[in-house]
Amino acid sequence: MLSTTLGSLQLENPVMSASGTFGSGWEGRQFSDLGRVGALVSKTVTVRPRHGNPPPRIQETPSGMLNSIGLENKGADYFLAETLPRMRQLAAGAGGRPGPRVVINIGGESVDEFVALAERFSAAGVDALEVNLSCPNVQEGKLLFSTEPRLTERAVAAVKRAATVPVFAKLSPNVTDITVIAKAAEQGGADGLTAINTLIGMAVDWRRRRPVLGRGIGGLSGPAIRPVALRMVYEVARSVRIPVIGVGGARSADDVLDFVCAGASAVQVGTAMFTDPALMVHIVDDLRQRLTAAGTTIAELRGCLHRPPDAAAPAGCAPAAHAPTGHGGQA
Repeated sequence: MLSTTLGSLQLENPVMSASGTFGSGWEGRQFSDLGRVGALVSKTVTVRPRHGNPPPRIQETPSGMLNSIGLENKGADYFLAETLPRMRQLAAGAGGRPGPRVVINIGGESVDEFVALAERFSAAGVDALEVNLSCPNVQEGKLLFSTEPRLTERAVAAVKRAATVPVFAKLSPNVTDITVIAKAAEQGGADGLTAINTLIGMAVDWRRRRPVLGRGIGGLSGPAIRPVALRMVYEVARSVRIPVIGVGGARSADDVLDFVCAGASAVQVGTAMFTDPALMVHIVDDLRQRLTAAGTTIAELRGCLHRPPDAAAPAGCAPAAHAPTGHGGQA
């Protein structure tokens, strides 16, 4: 009912953590049984330690938040020695059931850095790599790898040659046509795509006559961007043949199912976990209830919106007799 696949990678359910919002998962183990989610995605790891951007780094916004962390992390050496073993503990499973898959998000300022990270983490035996082509808070916001199709294809192709595990490319919404970049990543050999990263935004303190964030701009996330993310997942899923992971403002089982109908094979939950660190597990339980009541599965719902209206719809695409009238968790 809940199982899904991302290329060769099988997940027990479609719920994943979003990179940068939940650490490695270890920090959230006291709040819920993380062995029940589909996958844990690490915060971005870089070759060398990064101190990140100057404070302030976080600003709450209506229905979301701006962040300008700047990929602060202790580097690949520390992650491999200290953090990855903890992620593996969370992924060990219990009671005979499989645990979550371990996905490492890697970030680089050059193709060589992406390749070095792909080689090291593949050798470490992780389940998959998510290539962060699209963080708006580094490289002066230039987003080169995620806005130039040729650079996207080149970076993904290099990572794919170096990796021995599935490779997912994380796409930026800060482009004119995301499908052009999606196709370039597919052409480069990506096994799947994550859509989307944060939207570039800004907060201003007019009394002080200056931006609120230390770097001026930041990435907007949370429920405010969900309509944009849904639209882009829908467009990307129609334009490529590889799986799409949806991300952007999901905070309920209904939100997850919306992304699935739009074409996502799995959905990452991020900003909402700042207010409820146990949210992912609650969503897994709610998904089972929703799908049981509707008499359908994740596989049947996936991509329903792409099918011609006059085509015979599978059972999962028929309106649910007991579907809720609204989205849980929304004000």
